[in-house]
Amino acid sequence: MTRYALSLLAAAALAGCASSVKLDEPAPVEARPVTTTAPANNANTAPVSQNKVATVDLGAELTAAVANQRVVYFDFDSFTVKEEYRGLIDAHAKRLNNDRKVALSLEGHTDERGGREYNLALGQKRAEAVAKSLTLMGVQTNQVEPVSFGEERPAAQGSNEEAWAKNRRVELKDK
Repeated sequence: MTRYALSLLAAAALAGCASSVKLDEPAPVEARPVTTTAPANNANTAPVSQNKVATVDLGAELTAAVANQRVVYFDFDSFTVKEEYRGLIDAHAKRLNNDRKVALSLEGHTDERGGREYNLALGQKRAEAVAKSLTLMGVQTNQVEPVSFGEERPAAQGSNEEAWAKNRRVELKDK
């Protein structure tokens, strides 16, 4: 008896599915006329464009994105670019790749510890490390100019770790 009831239920379900959807007939489409309102006073007015798409100035957006991201800081006696500055370097690379006419001066700096020649060399290595990071992201070498100022232009005065940390940096400046 249950077999009979189950087979009757299955046959009813199949019959219902077969009659509800016709796959070989196109679906009905409602056509609505397009109406535009024209000014009543002037019949010779040209059609007005309905395009509401705003133009985007990608160069301006990329420039604004890096406006407050201009310094890469380094550890003591190191010229390794830290992972935390990847986003900053990536943003500058996007900007430089977008406009090949834009160029940066990469100014390497050190704290006051160490000799003058050593600090100039370390500042240069820091600037070159940032330049290498940018060129690995597609920036052309003629768009970046690494230069060292060593300890000559400190960002912070003082002989403590807080001041030294602010002075161990590369500044990315537009040329």
